[in-house]
Amino acid sequence: MANFRLAVRAIQQLRAIVRDGNSAREIKRAQALLWRHEGRSVRDVSAELGVTTRTIQRWVGRYQQQAGQPLASRIQVGKPPGRPAKQLPLARRVIEQVWQRDPRRYGFRALVWTVPMLRCLIQRRTKKGLGQATVRRALRSLRHRYKRPRLVLARRSPTWRQSKGGLNAA
Repeated sequence: MANFRLAVRAIQQLRAIVRDGNSAREIKRAQALLWRHEGRSVRDVSAELGVTTRTIQRWVGRYQQQAGQPLASRIQVGKPPGRPAKQLPLARRVIEQVWQRDPRRYGFRALVWTVPMLRCLIQRRTKKGLGQATVRRALRSLRHRYKRPRLVLARRSPTWRQSKGGLNAA
């Protein structure tokens, strides 16, 4: 893999990916290919990107093997590593069903949903334990906004006038 060369069009596309890309992993791959094209050693590129030399060799090899495909698919990252989320779809399904309804209907003594209340309801319905972070992630993926309700009326601080501009504030 000493002589690794890219076409002019590929160089332009890879630079665009490095400049404007969304996926950090694809940006890394594009940068590695550009640096290898410039003649930098596999060891230098791997040290710069914080990956092993074997990883750089695999990226370059895979890029060369998929010569007939579009550049975007040649550096595309596969499935993310790790176990797929199992409880997130359950949480999303329950939240979609109850989000527009009054929490008092389900035995809660509140007017708006909170993360702990949703967590409790999801656990009751699915008989599976899940964390508040999962509920927050489900709410975020459903694009719901939530804020913990303030149970006490807000009172002005004795020093509110100073924070608003000092003694000269009206």
